[in-house]
Amino acid sequence: MDFNLTEEQQMLQDMLSRLVRDHYSFEKRMSHYASQEGYSTAFWQQLAEQGLTGVPIDEAYGGFGGGGVENMLLMKELGRGLCLEPVLASQIFAAGLLQQLGNKEQKEKILPLVASGELKLAAALTETNSHYSLQHVACRARQQGDTWFLSGQKSVVVGGASADLLLVSARTAGEQGDPEGISLFLVEPWAKGVTRNAYPCIDGPRACDLLLDEVMVGRGGVLGKPGQVFTTLQYQQERAAAAACAEALGSMEEAFTLTLDYLKTRQQFGQPIGKFQALQHRMADMRGELELATSMTLLAASLADHPPSDERSRKLAASRFIITRAARFIAEQAIQLHGGIGMTWEYALAHHAKRLVMLSHHLGDEDTHLQRFADLLKAS
Repeated sequence: MDFNLTEEQQMLQDMLSRLVRDHYSFEKRMSHYASQEGYSTAFWQQLAEQGLTGVPIDEAYGGFGGGGVENMLLMKELGRGLCLEPVLASQIFAAGLLQQLGNKEQKEKILPLVASGELKLAAALTETNSHYSLQHVACRARQQGDTWFLSGQKSVVVGGASADLLLVSARTAGEQGDPEGISLFLVEPWAKGVTRNAYPCIDGPRACDLLLDEVMVGRGGVLGKPGQVFTTLQYQQERAAAAACAEALGSMEEAFTLTLDYLKTRQQFGQPIGKFQALQHRMADMRGELELATSMTLLAASLADHPPSDERSRKLAASRFIITRAARFIAEQAIQLHGGIGMTWEYALAHHAKRLVMLSHHLGDEDTHLQRFADLLKAS
């Protein structure tokens, strides 16, 4: 297998690296976190002007037409800079759902605005006590003529606080826990009956909880065939999870570099602490986990856009499990090797550690992916 980037992919990576390095210092990141929006509108505009918000969007709708590898390059550099902009939630996950499920009119109307950065999306799929399961949907949608009425709650909608359009899953048939009977709807966050309670997450990005009270959605607001979207939700969540692996990898690499630099400069007993053999062994363990995570991120990126299959899902679950474990290990070891300074709010490492821990729970935690891998292994 050829692991070399194409010339176009290398240019994309170099552009992203320079953009994050030159315009997203840690100090600026902290300022963006404290702002009303919770991210940098100026940096989002820079991403849009350079066509980077369109990387995951099909060329037919003004995007770059990137696949799993391009998404990996995008998210890895954003992860390295701890960027707060909702690229994963909007451009990859929610836009992926729209590209797969939307009809011609819906895609032509919405996707060009998403690609240009003018419109942000968010997928509202999780509910209280759903525990990462996309089929545990209690939110209901009832049909009256050509109009649907949605009622229920959605929890921790990452990117939902700044979204201009929400993709909401609701049950149109069956009972909670059934994979069949789940539909997906386009909901405007300012529509009558929608209450959006926004808050910052502990690791930086913003999310919201949704309360839906008889929210009206017309026929043009239904994505895909009513009651038959579960497999697409699962497929696109796996694509988003592969991109989240890349974000975690970028953050892990930066945490490793910060730790190595610290061991080279921190003096104790008249010499850098990096000369102590016990600490060298711990850095070697971190490096081993980082190399394994790099390999599995490449695997996830190469599989992300493959057609749905148990084999694809099984390998993606394995990748996510290994990267989740590596992320937690590197975060914990980096804190231990730094000592107290590693936990200070003013130091970037503490924020990388928090982000890595929270990414290990985003779109499924370690146990969830291990169980899915085991179930698919038995099925084969």
